[in-house]
Amino acid sequence: MSGVETYQLGDWKLQSDQSIPNAYIAYKTFGDSKSPAVIYPSWYSGSIADNEWLIGENQVLNPKNYFIIITALFGNGQSTSPSNSDIKPFPKVTFYDNVRAQYTLVTEHLGIKHARAVLGWSMGAGQTYQWATSYPDFMDICVPFCGSAVTSLHNQVFLEGVKSALLAARGSSSAGSCEDAVLSSKEKYRTWSAEEKEVGLKAFGRVYAGWGFSQAFYREKLYESILGFKNLEDFMVNFWEKWALSKDPENLLVMLYTWQAGDCSKQEPYNGDFRTAMQAIKAKMLVLPGKTDLYFPPEDSQIEVGSMREGIGRMEAFPSIWGHWAGGPGDSKDDVKWLNEKLLEIGLGKGNIDLSSLSKQLPK
Repeated sequence: MSGVETYQLGDWKLQSDQSIPNAYIAYKTFGDSKSPAVIYPSWYSGSIADNEWLIGENQVLNPKNYFIIITALFGNGQSTSPSNSDIKPFPKVTFYDNVRAQYTLVTEHLGIKHARAVLGWSMGAGQTYQWATSYPDFMDICVPFCGSAVTSLHNQVFLEGVKSALLAARGSSSAGSCEDAVLSSKEKYRTWSAEEKEVGLKAFGRVYAGWGFSQAFYREKLYESILGFKNLEDFMVNFWEKWALSKDPENLLVMLYTWQAGDCSKQEPYNGDFRTAMQAIKAKMLVLPGKTDLYFPPEDSQIEVGSMREGIGRMEAFPSIWGHWAGGPGDSKDDVKWLNEKLLEIGLGKGNIDLSSLSKQLPK
């Protein structure tokens, strides 16, 4: 993919005491390395290119003003992943492991000593919280949108649903949240046939369809009026199944573990104390949940901001019926405009930015 580079990490020791042998992290940069740095991690299943919708000369993340670094999760198919390695089974990777790799890339390879901001959508938001608690002096601003500091129990249940749909096609079941598939005592790893992959990924996409967008999104049939699909089944096949079929099932399972295990307090010196981790944040935090997000609801964000020190965090919800998709990947133009406005409010952006071109009138 154009502009994507990799940085060799060597044998990367993980929180699980396992290692990724000959690990590398994929990344792409925009702008001049002398400009203030913005770190922008990828999201569940997303490639580096899938983050580029928020970067441009008409947007707050303008490469003329910032040195923007998109980093790829382990398991996304660009950083070390099941699909591009012979590592079977792939070890358990956490947000902590990913962000430590990103920090190594940014400081040792790119030579950055301080960042203006860290921000991200969905699992990118989880990594933003990890940055804020692992390296609290490293950045001025953090903006997690449609994500969380800790993966809630309800969110883990949602992920068990899509995980189980995927595994069922292979004749496996889930051993539980943050656990692998149930295998026989003689098996350490089970491969996928082409048919199992197709059946499992289609099921994965259809289960995900009920979570990615809100009830109101479906009620208003925005998949027809805005996204241009003929009807609900056309949307299921040509949006959700198409998306899922473009992925590798083992990659999805690696990132799904990372998501289910998300908890930025599970590191020294917090040792699982969520409030202590939130109190350690020093960066200015703008937390932007989606009003109608079914798996990262505003109530969870209120708890996170309420646990921070006074004056550190502020929460405002996307006023949108696009559910989780309000925060990305750029399909709802009104929500892109709203996000840019919030980034300006928190202190990002320079010069005159015309946000009017980002939006066309969409139902709210």
